[in-house]
Amino acid sequence: MKVLIRKKLIICIVLSLSLSSCSIIKFPFKAVKKVSKSNAIKKNKTVQLERFLKNMSGEERKRWYIKTYSKTAVEQMKKNKIPASIILAQGLVESGAGASNLALKSNNHFGIKCHQDWRGKKVYHDDDKKDECFRKYKNPLESYKDHSEFLTTRGRYSFLFRLPIKDYKSWSNGLKKAGYATDPSYPEKLISVIERYDLWKFDGSKKEISKNKKEAKKSSKDDSNYIVKKGDTLYSISKKYNISVDKIMKKNNLKTNNISVGQKLKI
Repeated sequence: MKVLIRKKLIICIVLSLSLSSCSIIKFPFKAVKKVSKSNAIKKNKTVQLERFLKNMSGEERKRWYIKTYSKTAVEQMKKNKIPASIILAQGLVESGAGASNLALKSNNHFGIKCHQDWRGKKVYHDDDKKDECFRKYKNPLESYKDHSEFLTTRGRYSFLFRLPIKDYKSWSNGLKKAGYATDPSYPEKLISVIERYDLWKFDGSKKEISKNKKEAKKSSKDDSNYIVKKGDTLYSISKKYNISVDKIMKKNNLKTNNISVGQKLKI
């Protein structure tokens, strides 16, 4: 009788151990399966976005980028007092309108490097030097938020916030002066993008924009030609005649924003 009881106890112990070991084996397997599935979805989305952007022309991609991120730029402007035009222009220039490897694979739209205080994820890319450390984000929105924090919390950028929020030219030159980019033509690139795509309109209210249009109509002239004067820019001329910089460039077959005194422009 005692032998029978012992046998039953041994069987029960063996069964309980086998069942518990099965559960231990299964759980990590399921967890790994879920993680790999999540990574596959993320990778697939990146591939789809990359294909989507590559099928666009450079011009289409830039306009898509502005349409996609202008609302986020305005939100950051309202919260942190950084011109939306500057935020968008930097995003366009730094990320290649969202198509750069850093933007696609790391959601880094502003080319911000790790620096000593960064505690988030990292990725390595060749830039001024080989294998430089850049910040990696969960999504583009995190990149936009971190860009605002980057400018507002570092002392070298503090003088920018004393500039008028609609003075995108001073902000562009100030970013270069503060050392945001090593490219000597960085301010010109930002200003060119802002004026070509009328990004300045995101810095003011709808009322101010409509007021500018009314004033432009009153001061507009009947003649179709305009002779460039000292101090003129395509942007200032576009505001005067209530026409976009892009249209002036197309009408006059201009490839750049450069104009010279005495030059005749079709308006």
